[in-house]
Amino acid sequence: MSNYPDDEDGAVLADLEAMGVDMTQPLLFEFPVDAPDEDTANEIHRVMTGAGYDSHIEYDEGELEDDEDEDPDDEEFGPAWTVFANVRMIPDYQKIIQIQKELDQLVEPLGGSADGWGVMVDQDVEDE
Repeated sequence: MSNYPDDEDGAVLADLEAMGVDMTQPLLFEFPVDAPDEDTANEIHRVMTGAGYDSHIEYDEGELEDDEDEDPDDEEFGPAWTVFANVRMIPDYQKIIQIQKELDQLVEPLGGSADGWGVMVDQDVEDE
């Protein structure tokens, strides 16, 4: 039984703990923020950096081929701009929720949207 709340964020933290990740040591968390275009991504990056976040912009060309029938505006396969906020911290449910809310407040007025989080773990972590 996990000590984390019964929601998506709590489930991911519980999974990390079950994988053998040392939840008392700092990990590198990435909080992606979706941006509709390059100009917005640059503005979001500026605002996030001004708020004290270590951030960077990534552009993904997407997976569409010229001859595919897919909609080029389909977010799943089309091109995308993402600004990542990187935070090194000890895994903490409340802090993760707080950061996601803060990022939403910062980027929504600019047309961006926070899109969850990920964490970098050592590939050598084994189940115990």
